[in-house]
Amino acid sequence: MLHYLSLKDIDSLPNWVQEARSLKPNPKLYKDLGKDKTLGLLFFNNSLRTRLSTQKAAMNLGMDVIVMNFGSEGWALEYGDGTIMDQGSSEHVKEAALVISQYCDIIGIRAFASLTNKEEDESEIVLESFKKYATVPILNMESSVGHPLQALADAITLAENNTKSKPKIVLSWAPHPRALPHAVANSFVEMMQRQEADFVITHPKGYELSEKITGGCTIEYDQKKALEDADFVYVKNWSSYRDYGKVTNKDTNWTIDLKKLGQAKFMHCLPVRRNVIVADEVLDSAQSLVIEQANNRTYAAQIVLKKILESLS
Repeated sequence: MLHYLSLKDIDSLPNWVQEARSLKPNPKLYKDLGKDKTLGLLFFNNSLRTRLSTQKAAMNLGMDVIVMNFGSEGWALEYGDGTIMDQGSSEHVKEAALVISQYCDIIGIRAFASLTNKEEDESEIVLESFKKYATVPILNMESSVGHPLQALADAITLAENNTKSKPKIVLSWAPHPRALPHAVANSFVEMMQRQEADFVITHPKGYELSEKITGGCTIEYDQKKALEDADFVYVKNWSSYRDYGKVTNKDTNWTIDLKKLGQAKFMHCLPVRRNVIVADEVLDSAQSLVIEQANNRTYAAQIVLKKILESLS
């Protein structure tokens, strides 16, 4: 496997999940695989779990890690072809990607959607530019459209906690004061389309995700109905896709509490706004899996890096 850009790069999700789980008892079993290899992590946006878990995963595999925060440390990059660079951008991605490729064996990139230009966001200009010009594999640590590392960690978490042959799993929108990207929700939906499950998406009208992502999925606008008999409830806010990047609904009736949750397990990618997205009583309960999900981010990243390193050897 050369790149990990989306869930489409996973040939068998069940096999990857099982292999990732097998790493947990002895995470440094393959520490020689990454010996004398360097992972470069480029952050165009803030991070906690993604940065630390990916760095930890690389260390478990024996890799050295270089981290750069482009927002505060790097030159502003230009991505357009034939651009006369007499404005704000100081360096073109063509040179930057080639230079970084000389320093690193794998490049991880985190670059969120702008939420101002749908077509530009969906073109994945940062991720695709580095893929085009870099000479080493690229790892998607969350892009405009997807977060495949998070979705893989979610798949691991589901496998570890599921006791049914076909569980009911609900993705529920929840309110948030700011406009948030669609990446986590998109990748969770794509991951669920590979699962044997009764999967339902619930959100207010006007908050439909891209039909390219949700085609064939069950969408229920009545949250109460959607949550009936759920085994897992994954809660995430996203801004409007139709009225792109806008917050058109802050209805607090969509906040998840224990009454709504019932007997289901609660999932969220973190960070989460307490008593906005979800009530304290849920996050602090035994039904919450959010800390397990965060732990599984390491093993999701580690299995991806392992696959890439094996392809390089």
